[in-house]
Amino acid sequence: MVKLLVAWRYLLPLGMVLGLYILPTPAGLSDLAWLYFSVFMGMVLGMILEPIPASLVAVISIVVCVVLRIGPSTQHVSAGAAITWGLSGFANKTVWLVFIAFMLGLGYEKSGLGRRIALWLIRLLGKTTLGLGYAVALADLVLAPFIPSNSARSGGILYPIVSNIPPLVGSFPDKEPHKIGTYLIWTGLATTCITSSMFFTALAPNLLAMESAFKSHGIEISWVGWFLAFLPAGITLFLLTPYLAYKVCKPTLKGSKDACIWAKQELNKMGTMGQKEYLMLGLSVFTLILWIGGKHLNIQATTTALLSMVLMVLFGIIKWKDVVSNHAAFNIFFLFGGLITLASGLKSVGFLEYIGHLAQSSMTHLGLSGTTMVCVLIAGFYLSHYLFASVTAHVSALLVLFMSMGAGVMGVELKELALLLMLTLGIMGILTPYGTGPSLVWYGSNYIKSAEFWKYGLLFGLLNLSLFLSLCVPWIKFIAFRWLG
Repeated sequence: MVKLLVAWRYLLPLGMVLGLYILPTPAGLSDLAWLYFSVFMGMVLGMILEPIPASLVAVISIVVCVVLRIGPSTQHVSAGAAITWGLSGFANKTVWLVFIAFMLGLGYEKSGLGRRIALWLIRLLGKTTLGLGYAVALADLVLAPFIPSNSARSGGILYPIVSNIPPLVGSFPDKEPHKIGTYLIWTGLATTCITSSMFFTALAPNLLAMESAFKSHGIEISWVGWFLAFLPAGITLFLLTPYLAYKVCKPTLKGSKDACIWAKQELNKMGTMGQKEYLMLGLSVFTLILWIGGKHLNIQATTTALLSMVLMVLFGIIKWKDVVSNHAAFNIFFLFGGLITLASGLKSVGFLEYIGHLAQSSMTHLGLSGTTMVCVLIAGFYLSHYLFASVTAHVSALLVLFMSMGAGVMGVELKELALLLMLTLGIMGILTPYGTGPSLVWYGSNYIKSAEFWKYGLLFGLLNLSLFLSLCVPWIKFIAFRWLG
């Protein structure tokens, strides 16, 4: 039975490709575009089911398109043009930025700076359970702008620290989980979803989404513009989430000095800040300054990241073998490189233009205002995340499609819509136990049972969406949009 289920995970994506392609080509769409779309949807289903690693699914899809000589144009191209297109994503600056971001996260881990920051905040704020929740949130907030992988930041740095706290006060997954464990685990995940939307460089799919928006519609938002756009919802949700989790999860332990004592002991074991930590701290500030002011200094974000990686190696914070042996970074490199190429093909073959015209025709008859239509599109994009086991897969499958649906609809500004869709990528991760990279890590602690997780996910997910629509939509439309370029 198990073997049969595993076999179906392999066969369903292939069945999706063949099943779609044998259907009649929709009127107004070329046979080549329909073939490409069939392959693309097979890729999306393969990434959702993951019978093999998602990065391999993306590479196989590129190989299929290159062999069939589809993707770069509305017509079949030469073999040389096909392979040039197939490899183009791996030379993309955003793909390299994501790859190097993993090295920055590795620098925090190797130097010990990330662990020290988290422990220091727990020691400072951990005298009460609520204070401990805010300490966890602040630790994530401090690290978020510098570590674009929330899996590395939240699952790799914060989770090992936070998971050590509940046992200190007798809270275990199978014994008094609600004493403090459930609250801290949920707060750790819920706040990393907020910070992942707060900063452009806090979530790897943010960078993929921006590149997809640029490739499909020429839309690009600055680091500062992104931060300002999410600011009203970001501040509100960040301050509210630990408190709301405190009320919903209802920890029975209201205060304890054990966490502070433990954090102090761990800090004492670490000793005073070492040279590598000081170097990493200085390099982080240097990197952030260039990311924020790079546009005025004529320094591209990927150039800044590449410079930072080289300096980390030269200063001895990480070793070159750490770079070339980082399996997670190379896995993301192949995944994002493939996805950026494949997403660009939807436009090249004319599929996005077809969907755009179709959606515009349908939406025009609804008679909704531009703002209402934007909210409907955002809500649909956000809630559809229930169907995806990864934010990356969600971006690849739906972002450009939803942008095309809104393009040209009266009253809808495409740049506003694109930005609003992208800003939801972090906060939507709270919906399910598989919604974002670190979800499985926090869920795997077993402090939160499955039924509880789905209930909390729905509650916090709807809160995130409601506050985002009520605060960020008018903020971007009427106040801050002139700063977003």
